[in-house]
Amino acid sequence: MSKTFEAVKRAIGRGAIQLSQHAVHELAADGLLLRDVLTGVLSGEAIEDYPTDPRGPSCLVHLSIGEGVWVHTVWGCDPRSGVAVLITAYRPSPTKWQDGCKTRRR
Repeated sequence: MSKTFEAVKRAIGRGAIQLSQHAVHELAADGLLLRDVLTGVLSGEAIEDYPTDPRGPSCLVHLSIGEGVWVHTVWGCDPRSGVAVLITAYRPSPTKWQDGCKTRRR
């Protein structure tokens, strides 16, 4: 299990979240509601983990916001403040992802 994802879920549970400007733009561009994403991420799955990202540890989370409606979110969590940061959110393209949008196509 991703340590970053566990920290993100704890932060969401406390309401300690921030959104990047990019995330705000991408949510709107894909017609995604923040409340749906926040609800879905708690039962989501970290499918990629980036613990050594130069900007700070982050992870790619696969979640569902409805029957067959898959969303990917990238989250970071500031270890000092404990605040989760939504970096981006998007509907994954089946041409780039397989296995229910959990595995990158090579």
